Amino acid sequence: FGGRSVIIRVDPGHGRGHHQHVKTAGIQSKFGVWPTELDELLETTKDIGCTVVGLHAHAGSGILTPENWQQTALFLASLAHRFPEVKVLNLGGGLGVPEKPGECGLDLDDFDSLLVAFRQAHPQFELWLEPGRYLVANAGVLLARVTQLKQKGEVTYVGIDTGMNSLIRPALYGSFHHIVNLSRLDEPATMVAHIVGPICESGDTLGYGRHIAPAQEGDVLLLATAGAYGRVMSSNYNLREPAKEVYLATQK
Repeated sequence: FGGRSVIIRVDPGHGRGHHQHVKTAGIQSKFGVWPTELDELLETTKDIGCTVVGLHAHAGSGILTPENWQQTALFLASLAHRFPEVKVLNLGGGLGVPEKPGECGLDLDDFDSLLVAFRQAHPQFELWLEPGRYLVANAGVLLARVTQLKQKGEVTYVGIDTGMNSLIRPALYGSFHHIVNLSRLDEPATMVAHIVGPICESGDTLGYGRHIAPAQEGDVLLLATAGAYGRVMSSNYNLREPAKEVYLATQK
């Protein structure tokens, strides 16, 4: 790194997010430099001849409180005096996306006003954000065909032709993806069922106790908010290819 300009990721001390696996700060997280080690890091950068031009922190994913990024900005600004060349504060990503019907989303007006106020108080810094999933989660859905119905005692299972090989988020960290029976949109959601894939693990469950219109073999189910961390995290597990990608665009 000698002669290079670098941005240092600092651990803000606590993580946030909808599941422990997506909390990317705090003592239980592998990411970032612990604040008490910054003085040692400063000496190391001097020894190797690199220039710290930015500081970065990322608390986690699925965060719906705008204050998170204001607090991150203030935290990084409080450290910047140790590195006189710092011009960039990267506040990370994790902008939450509503997943359940009726759930309130991130208040972008509040988000904007908090960061504008910070910029006015600290005009010497550029603010960077990583809004990846927020931009594309709702741009994609997963479609799957019902292959079987099964009853075990009081539990109903609806089997579909793909599963964690196409969308691993529910199995990996319990994420919620709204599910509807696309073939019966006009019918009431009176069936309560576990929606399961064909992979040989009990964890291959896309949704537990979901209310959908009564399904039959051949129906198509839609799993929402699958535009991010879907295909890119897919696999050929159990020798099953993941769902194909189809891109739809409206020409003007």
